[in-house]
Amino acid sequence: MNSEAVFGAIGMASLTVRPADTSVAQALNDLPILATPTLINIFEGACTAALAEHLGSGETSITSNLVVNTHASVGVGIEIRANATCFEVEGSVCKFNIEVHQGTKLVASGIIDRKIVDRVSFAARIAAESISREAV
Repeated sequence: MNSEAVFGAIGMASLTVRPADTSVAQALNDLPILATPTLINIFEGACTAALAEHLGSGETSITSNLVVNTHASVGVGIEIRANATCFEVEGSVCKFNIEVHQGTKLVASGIIDRKIVDRVSFAARIAAESISREAV
């Protein structure tokens, strides 16, 4: 990863809310509004888009910290757009300001930290941990 190039990187993602994206469909409550896990997915998609051209061969990113503030709710059929802007890079961690809007209305905002990892090493470690747990 080129840290200098990542600073200031911007990523975007969009979604039209479907019935399966709602809190009621995900058994979180009884309201047909955008579910928090779906909101987080669009945030992470915007961060991933911002990093895409800056990762080295074999690198990927994972979320290491997340803070989300919800400002408004949206229902089925509404299009939302997420924006992520990298405002800091500390070692292998990229910090993003994130926002989701419905038109000009702010739906949610927050901060996501994405850690850059070696894809093969990370996947191997997780597989080894899974195997060792099965043996217990």
